[in-house]
Amino acid sequence: MRIISKKTSIDFLSPVRRKIALAISAVFVIVSLVSLATRGLDFGIDFTGGILLEVGYEQPANLEEIRDSLASAGFVDAQVQLFGRDTDVLVRLPPQPEESATAVRDQLQATLEAGGQNIDLRRMETVSAQVGSELAERGALAMVVALLLIFVYVMIRFQWKFSAGAVAALAHDAIFTVGFFSIFQLPFDLTVVAAVLAVIGYSLNDTVVAFDRIRENFFALRGVSAEEAMNISINEMLARTLITGLTTLLVLIALLTLGGESIAPFSIALIVGIIIGTYSSIYTASATALVLNVSPQDLIEPIKDPSLIDDLP
Repeated sequence: MRIISKKTSIDFLSPVRRKIALAISAVFVIVSLVSLATRGLDFGIDFTGGILLEVGYEQPANLEEIRDSLASAGFVDAQVQLFGRDTDVLVRLPPQPEESATAVRDQLQATLEAGGQNIDLRRMETVSAQVGSELAERGALAMVVALLLIFVYVMIRFQWKFSAGAVAALAHDAIFTVGFFSIFQLPFDLTVVAAVLAVIGYSLNDTVVAFDRIRENFFALRGVSAEEAMNISINEMLARTLITGLTTLLVLIALLTLGGESIAPFSIALIVGIIIGTYSSIYTASATALVLNVSPQDLIEPIKDPSLIDDLP
């Protein structure tokens, strides 16, 4: 039996704390689902369809004047924001009436140049509403398929009770991250879907590392309850979990503050996901496995040949 040296001895999974953690997770998920059902998401043109323009000005751009000019020209509901420097502007328009892309481009360029400045129309992207709808369906499908494949992977590597805990934690992270965007009505586009999938991968890695140590301690610590073995394992992995999370957050905060508005939704999704993923890998995954009465016996391979039982000491 190996000797365990613990730097911390926090009782993460006591019955009271476990119930509190599961209640908090349930509240997070319910609030997120209610917000998604009532408020929905502020979909970008990736999903709704529309026109995206990247415009460069010679002088710092006046966003209010640009909005007024577009509204006067009939481009209502235009979203105008800075794109990095104060001379770079991003314009988002809802789907326009059936016109050629060239005609729309010329009209927009004439409207934006009406203020007396020459502009550089660097990029123009057009997405139809049908394509946007297909992208939304595929994004949702990608998350569902990822969770199903993760369930199978963890079940093969560990046991179905661990698998249920891992998937519960990952679904919790994905729902809360998407719900956060719904609650605060932040722009939701394909980069956010990519960030949510990255959060699932990050959280899974954290959970699998913890489960590896739990499985090891199940066999190393004879006569110890599953709850105590899990607590010891989480304490042993706590420094690694916190250091990984904090260093990742430092990079993401730098990306959020220095990367400009176009990459802000991606950075926010990852920041929220890393924080909630660290919490869920400690509480939700292990607590769910304990609720399902996981024990060391669940990890013991059954003896398939009954004749071998007689040979056991």
